[in-house]
Amino acid sequence: MSPSAPLAGRRIRAAVIGTGAIARGSHLPALAQLAEEGETEVVAAVDIDAAAVEAFCTEGGIPHAYTDLERMLAEQRPDLVTICTPPTLHRAQSVAALRAGAWVWCEKPPVPTLNDYDAVAAEEGTQGGPYASIVFQHRFGSGSRHVRRLLAEQALGRPLVAHCQTTWYRDAAYYAVPWRGRWHTEGGGPAMGHGIHQMDLLLDLLGPWSEVRAMAGRLVHDVETEDVSTALVRFENGAMATIVNSVLSPDEVSRIRIDCELATVELTHLYGHSNADWRVIPARDVPGDRAAAWQDFGADVPSSHLAQLRELVASMRAGERPRSSGADGRTSLELISALYKAAFTDVTVKRGEIGPGDPFYTALHGGAPGWAPATAPAAAEEVSA
Repeated sequence: MSPSAPLAGRRIRAAVIGTGAIARGSHLPALAQLAEEGETEVVAAVDIDAAAVEAFCTEGGIPHAYTDLERMLAEQRPDLVTICTPPTLHRAQSVAALRAGAWVWCEKPPVPTLNDYDAVAAEEGTQGGPYASIVFQHRFGSGSRHVRRLLAEQALGRPLVAHCQTTWYRDAAYYAVPWRGRWHTEGGGPAMGHGIHQMDLLLDLLGPWSEVRAMAGRLVHDVETEDVSTALVRFENGAMATIVNSVLSPDEVSRIRIDCELATVELTHLYGHSNADWRVIPARDVPGDRAAAWQDFGADVPSSHLAQLRELVASMRAGERPRSSGADGRTSLELISALYKAAFTDVTVKRGEIGPGDPFYTALHGGAPGWAPATAPAAAEEVSA
């Protein structure tokens, strides 16, 4: 099925699936801003909690509230569906939206496994969409765009050494919520649920990785997943990186550092970044005028859902595959799957080796002793949101 009409000359009809904190705090404000600019209109919202979706629609001025996703898709025929539900629901909801002709913008973690990701990708349109993209808002904004260009043009010389850390803190109360810290419901530990943004940005800046070695541990929390991991990654361009993902770190920081031949690039922030959070430090012998040019980040556009949504809407209108979709959207999930395999099996994992038949293709724990759940979870209930 295709959208109700061509996208040229009209607003994009959007629907929000799941009405929790991320929908209220990030998705709806971004959609509302683009609505003010004449780009979008939110026509519906879906949640299994009738009272919650009614309140969400009332507060957001959304005309139609649903508790059934399929009914909403059939009746409203949105052009774009934004998915703000737990990861275990992302595959079924993305597939339903794509089959109804809607483009998908899905919160991270994208889906629990590479098998799920490939199943969603198989439902995409072949030319002109619809496509399914993942919310990786840290890739977007003026700072990452400027640094990506410098690296792509090798203005700073070859990238050589990188560090990527997501060192956050989560206490016992956080893991007292029953679905957290479990493979089936949270999808993974800090490598999947917390560090995915910085790892995705690192890959977006440095390009394809080639191999990974890793360790993971449960040092504090009584959970199925890890609460800390470290990894060594080699990139196709020869650069080598260390990655640390932790929920054990009282002094919280998100950080990327890339040492190139002529300069060091560093980003330090927590949950989002602007131009001021980036630094480009030239080597001693770099001429001053050249180093000064590297500091010109342009007008400040912070990383945000809004920045990514703007680009997604432009891709929809052009009928082009958006960034953070297809193979481009899969790359960080593949690295995370390889990180877990490397950590749980004590082997070096090559990019591209995890596919059908590999236990880590269908479960991030890979059935590894000491990491796989004691009993297999019941099949996920198919609910609307």
